[in-house]
Amino acid sequence: MADRGDDGRRLDLVIRRHLAGLPDATRTRVQAWIGAGGVTVNGRTVRRAAARIAAGDVLTVALPADARAPRPAMAAQDLALEILYEDEHLIAVNKPAGIVVHPTYRHSDGTVMNALLWRAREWRASDRPSIVGRLDKLTSGIVVAAKSARAHAAVQRALAGTGADKQYLALVYGRVAASRGTIDFGLRRDPRDRRRVVASSAAGARSLTRYERLGRARAAPVGLALLKCTLVTGRMHQIRVHLAAAGWPLVGDAKYGQPRWRDVGDQVLRDELHAFTRQALHAWRLTIGHPLTGAALHIEAPLPGDLQRLLTAADLVKCAR
Repeated sequence: MADRGDDGRRLDLVIRRHLAGLPDATRTRVQAWIGAGGVTVNGRTVRRAAARIAAGDVLTVALPADARAPRPAMAAQDLALEILYEDEHLIAVNKPAGIVVHPTYRHSDGTVMNALLWRAREWRASDRPSIVGRLDKLTSGIVVAAKSARAHAAVQRALAGTGADKQYLALVYGRVAASRGTIDFGLRRDPRDRRRVVASSAAGARSLTRYERLGRARAAPVGLALLKCTLVTGRMHQIRVHLAAAGWPLVGDAKYGQPRWRDVGDQVLRDELHAFTRQALHAWRLTIGHPLTGAALHIEAPLPGDLQRLLTAADLVKCAR
């Protein structure tokens, strides 16, 4: 089933993402499978690789008989997890910055998923963790995983529902004059570097981020602001790119920001900003109706130590309550 990360993306790219463990699932081969009628979306054969997929779509791929077997199964590893919530259907953890959510070619182990597989040894035999949504390696905060396919689909629906609310804390450079607002730049992959995303007022997938200013620090002459950001859509690097495009890059964001700490006059604060070497973004609070019981579910991830120290130095930690 397509998730929020697939919403609005091309069919061939969605298939490649979900078949990342299959060596034969190259873009060329996936496009050939689509063209040959081997792919259905919601039960209907689709032969256009560029067809756009929506969150919740059900995709079926008929693999050729000669397709090579998937890579070895992910290893269960005894790694520390900070559990924020757990019941028989889902689990939410507080991911530290620097930890990858799901194994990749460059990070084959030591991930949140490896740790969840270890914990799943205590679950029912039929249960297996599947992560719903992802965070960048250097973003901290809430990661939710379902324990069954049924729960995964239900969590996806709950997150896409009108009552869902996922809030991020973001510390940005600049003077944010408005107390609240909306950023709606379209987002698309950078054609020169597929690992980057660029914002455009005229092109790209529709993307919407709402923000509320929680506090400001003078940090002359640059300025700092602590924002609460709420995702309406869930694109890759959305908050990071939207804030940078609005003129408020995240502190510590080497990909989309600038080292503005150099211009801060206060020596103590400048040193703290310099020492903060990852994007100052934290998946803070999540509110959804429980996907299977319907009861209101509120989850909050405490501030990590590095962000708490930085907000304390900027006299903004009291705003993150």
